[in-house]
Amino acid sequence: MQRWADIRRRVLVDGVSKRQILRETGMHWKTLEKILANPEPPAYRVPAPRARPKLGPYLDRIAQILEQDKGCPRKQRHTAKRIFDRIAAEGYEGGYTAVKKAVRDLERVRREVFVPLIHRPGEAQVDFGYALVNVAGRLRKVAFFVMALPHSDALFVQAFERECTETFWEGHVRGFAFFGGVPRRITYDNSRVMVAKIVGPRQRRLTHGFLQLESHYLWTSPRMASALIRA
Repeated sequence: MQRWADIRRRVLVDGVSKRQILRETGMHWKTLEKILANPEPPAYRVPAPRARPKLGPYLDRIAQILEQDKGCPRKQRHTAKRIFDRIAAEGYEGGYTAVKKAVRDLERVRREVFVPLIHRPGEAQVDFGYALVNVAGRLRKVAFFVMALPHSDALFVQAFERECTETFWEGHVRGFAFFGGVPRRITYDNSRVMVAKIVGPRQRRLTHGFLQLESHYLWTSPRMASALIRA
């Protein structure tokens, strides 16, 4: 889904030529035309439930070992092989290659360098909050969608009965209409409507509903100081 949205954004927003995309990806031109004509891939059915990878239950354990290593001298830290031996003793039945890749990915995320936050024109922030409001003489807890343009301090707020995919979508549509356009870049907090699952240190799996919205309007989303895994 993320690759689909990235290709649409590069061609439809950034002006990259179709020929360039075909050269880079090696895909058939009919496939590219289908991507440009549809905000998301056509639905399909998985014939049978996919088995969970053997390493999945041990990712948090690997992350824990790497975190504990931060306070140790470099020579005393775990190598991928030592981590493999430890989780194998704890019941892991998969291969070493998968463990080596997971360790490399987790260490890469830990080494990420974050620059100071700068609010440029055309950038927005979105979040949901809650407040007690007086409705017909009774206090009720309602959700409110907030879209802000920090560079100009412009603000859009819309109250909803609850926070869900539908209100998340509607808040964006109304916010874009209020500001008269779609921001080039939107920053988010870890909204449950946006994040389907926390799968490791600094890693988030995005919901299909959010990816649909992003692919349709073609803005870019910074990584929320985290690595986002896009299905």
